[in-house]
Amino acid sequence: MPAKKLENLLHSGSGGNLEKLIQTAQNMDSLTGVLRGALMPELADHVIAANVRENGELVVICSSSAWASRIRFEAEALLVAAGEAGFDASSLRVSVTQN
Repeated sequence: MPAKKLENLLHSGSGGNLEKLIQTAQNMDSLTGVLRGALMPELADHVIAANVRENGELVVICSSSAWASRIRFEAEALLVAAGEAGFDASSLRVSVTQN
């Protein structure tokens, strides 16, 4: 990695890339926990991560296509849970992790 890019990443002032990256990771972790809490335990165990894109799309990553199908049926509950936690999501996309 070029020195300038590394310097930008490590910049500790407000708005630094590392600070943004940490905040994004914390938001994703919080959202993932909220969504797991809105699901039955057998479904929650298969939610790997979640994020809301700028266009309002709630993206949920799960462990297999079989679980993705079951989680899609919970779209309304997941969107409500995300909204109640302060995340502005208007649609759902469920993806499967690539191991």
